[in-house]
Amino acid sequence: MTTNPTSTAPPLPPARAGRREWSALGVLMLPLLLVSMDVSVLYFAIPAISADLAPSGTQQLWIFDIYGFVLAGLLMTMGSLGDRIGHRRLLLIGAAAFGTASLMAAYANSAEILIAARAVLGIGGATLMPATMAILRTMFTDPAQRAKAIGMWSGVMTAGVALGSVMSGVLVEHFWWGSVFLVNLPAMALLLVLGPVLLPESKSPEPGRFDRLSVPLSMAAVLPVVYGLKEIPSEGWNVLYVVSITVGLLFAALFVHRQRTAEAPMISPALFRGRGFAPSVALNLVCMFGVMGSSYFTTQYLQSVLGMGALEAALWALLPSVPIGAAGPVATQLVQRGVNRAYVVTGGFATSAAGFALLSLAGTDSLWLVLTACAVIAVGGVTVMSQIMDLAMGAAPVERAGSASSLLETGAEFGGALGMAVLGSIGTAVYRHEIPASAPDAAHETLGGALAVADQVPGLATVAREAFTSGMQGAAIAGAVLLAGAAVLAAVTLRRVEVREQRACETPDEPSHLSPSGV
Repeated sequence: MTTNPTSTAPPLPPARAGRREWSALGVLMLPLLLVSMDVSVLYFAIPAISADLAPSGTQQLWIFDIYGFVLAGLLMTMGSLGDRIGHRRLLLIGAAAFGTASLMAAYANSAEILIAARAVLGIGGATLMPATMAILRTMFTDPAQRAKAIGMWSGVMTAGVALGSVMSGVLVEHFWWGSVFLVNLPAMALLLVLGPVLLPESKSPEPGRFDRLSVPLSMAAVLPVVYGLKEIPSEGWNVLYVVSITVGLLFAALFVHRQRTAEAPMISPALFRGRGFAPSVALNLVCMFGVMGSSYFTTQYLQSVLGMGALEAALWALLPSVPIGAAGPVATQLVQRGVNRAYVVTGGFATSAAGFALLSLAGTDSLWLVLTACAVIAVGGVTVMSQIMDLAMGAAPVERAGSASSLLETGAEFGGALGMAVLGSIGTAVYRHEIPASAPDAAHETLGGALAVADQVPGLATVAREAFTSGMQGAAIAGAVLLAGAAVLAAVTLRRVEVREQRACETPDEPSHLSPSGV
């Protein structure tokens, strides 16, 4: 018997992850949870910090915002750096920096030191987020297992933001404000001990020269835009913020030009030739637009409209996060049972749109309706994120997993800031339109300002609460329309996307012969 010399053996199936990999995933979830919690961990600690350190108004804003700004500005840099020096190495460096900065923040004796510590926390967070996803991509080569792991990753990241505010309230009530930072230390110590044992190293075999010019260009593109978008909801469309966004967009154009012309770009344009990668980045941005845009109203509604205390409001706000844990795994199961991924993503957007439609029906005494609406929005959001991230990471070559992850996360930061800016501005515009012209100036600015001077004008508190609720309804209608449009866009752009595993030495634009579900 002779064999055909031109025949090729069928490709071996990807290795399935075992107990070691799933244990390593648990270790990876710890830093991810803490990084996402640090976005909201100061919500209830800031009054105690203000009493102890007496920061100025500007310093207090920087204590709040410096973490998110640095995190957003360095995500692309750290993702690309991890592809070059190794994601496990970068993860451990980031964990050490995060732990050291947490200790520094906990015992800060001045506002300046606390701001510096929060900036270092942002640097550490920027290393941890893309590194966890890149290592996950390396550990789970089987598409079904990777999808399940990414679903868990998405749920943990989303739940961490909600958990951070509650934990800060509990810790500040029983200990001192520095305890909100000390909780990071055990998890980072565990990561530093178990990481070298359980986590594999992953990096590009041919990384090329690191493009240093892209670092300041990426930060100059991201930071002004995020700054402007974050300030607009509370301050309005000030010329300063519009200029800031414009400058950021100009630098973004320069950054894109640099990536297209540099010999060794920080973010390879080839990533966007991967089937489904570019739509994934765009749809992930829209998804975060809805999730974060809705959260802008929730805390204010619970505290200022329903009159809850801060900790009580935080505990109630935690309820919508309960079903989040099931959303990712359920979506993954649907795809693995043969449902086209495009339809699952479309269903997620439609679910979030339905949540916004529910929110538009809320009145001034609709606690359960608002909580249900927020839960529906979040479930739809996690459904979308889990599938979009799996689609994008499957389309990206393993050696560029850090860059791919950082692009998704940077887009998510933009989407969240844009959602708060646009929906917050709609809500504010409706609110100001419904406040009587004769009301004090403070009442025209925010609901909090109206309640502060409510004793000067009979009935002002009731009118202001109704006006805020009307603004929330208007923003919810806009959110429902946008996400319904995103559902249609997902169905159109993803329906025929066929994605297979991209491995080292493959080009992202090779044709695929797998099913549209990508598994």
